[in-house]
Amino acid sequence: MKINIFKISFVLLVVMILQSCDDYLDLKPEDGTVRQEFYQTKEDVQAAVIGIYDAMLNQPAGVNDRPLTDYLFMWGEMRADMVLATEYASNDERDITRFNILDTNPITTWSAFYRIINFCNTVIELAPGVLEKDPTFTQEQLDSYVAEALTIRAYLYFTLTRTFRDVPLKLDATLTDQDNFQIPKSSQQEILEQIALDLKEAEGKAKENYGSPAANKGRITKYAINALQADVYLWLEDYNSTVQACNKVINSGNYALIPANNSWFNIVFAEGNSTESIFELQYSLNNLNPFYDMFFERPRYTASARVTEEVFGVNFQDPTKKDIRGDRASLVAINNYIYKYIGLTTNERKSRATSDTHWFVYRYADILLMKAEALNQMGDNEGALALIGQVRERATALDQTERNPSDTEGITDYILEERAREFAFEGKRWFDVLRNAKRNNYERIDLLLSMAAYSVPSDIQQSVLAKLEDSNSHYLPIYFYELYANKALEQNPFYE
Repeated sequence: MKINIFKISFVLLVVMILQSCDDYLDLKPEDGTVRQEFYQTKEDVQAAVIGIYDAMLNQPAGVNDRPLTDYLFMWGEMRADMVLATEYASNDERDITRFNILDTNPITTWSAFYRIINFCNTVIELAPGVLEKDPTFTQEQLDSYVAEALTIRAYLYFTLTRTFRDVPLKLDATLTDQDNFQIPKSSQQEILEQIALDLKEAEGKAKENYGSPAANKGRITKYAINALQADVYLWLEDYNSTVQACNKVINSGNYALIPANNSWFNIVFAEGNSTESIFELQYSLNNLNPFYDMFFERPRYTASARVTEEVFGVNFQDPTKKDIRGDRASLVAINNYIYKYIGLTTNERKSRATSDTHWFVYRYADILLMKAEALNQMGDNEGALALIGQVRERATALDQTERNPSDTEGITDYILEERAREFAFEGKRWFDVLRNAKRNNYERIDLLLSMAAYSVPSDIQQSVLAKLEDSNSHYLPIYFYELYANKALEQNPFYE
């Protein structure tokens, strides 16, 4: 990809604006979570950990950036086949959906992630010193806080490596301007292996119960760690470990699918913290989510036109029979508005002032379907189909979306179809298809090509399909300013 005059001018302009900034990865210390003098008491450590969760929900003051959940949605959905960018979307957003991606597109910035990673690193590094300063601070309390920081850091790196593949792996805190900002990328394999090590450590330190449903769903528990472990092991193609991690959640007895009824949507999504939930980023009436504008008032994204009929299915003989996850749950069929984050009930949406629906990181159905994927790869086709059946039965899935595959490839397709129904618009679709496509040296590249054939306009379809034949195109470019700030970085190969 040749660098044109416009791009050079743009880069120079931004460099001039930012030339006083020397903070690689946006890690320059700028609030209490990263100041050494802040860590004096157990209350300070607690405040720092709460600050990490707060940073995952909100834009930092004075920083021109999006909330983290914006990126979680965009990176997981916009290149997939279930979302369309509307007239209200920016050109940068539309470019992502059309696979016209340059390293000057601000959607490729990772600053929000590394900023929070530094908060996690700071807790991991400085919290142990508080044991000597505060005699009321116990080892058990310290372990629990460190487990939360380790796991959130692992989740953020997991998102980064699935999005960019190779990224800088920084495991120590940036506390002063003199710290080294020139850090090369680590490989995806190295990052996944480090994540697995961190999660193993966190599992041994974490709490199982914080004493209330909201805390148990909104903070990192041992079972949230197990859910993330299962996901990571799928990417590492360690299927035995995936099953073991899933079984820890299943055998805990803390989680269950809620049977289909008129309150299902309200309980699981509008209210949140249900028995189906494992970990949610929790918005509230005092801290509203960004989804109202994203999906309703001037919706930047809607569901693809194919979702209602082809993903969930429609019973034309008896429209009252439907998959509970479809119309008036994931979307509104009549106009394709994404409903999951703005609905109160199946008939009533929330207002802007009550837009407090959470971001769902892991739900119990994810455990069942991840285990099904692992069993399928291990040759246990019947076990995989039984787990898919559990999820479908709870959802009253339509007969027309039922499959009866008898081979690994067919069950892979079936699992992906079921994951599309279950996790519509939850930031998982692109990663689900990529994970299955790349297995065995891209044995199922057809999964990505078929998805693109559905999602991109016909006039650019052949160009996009040609791009996707190159596995380097499956990952986003490194934002140009990161390359300017960190000379040890190299651009992802497809975008050089």
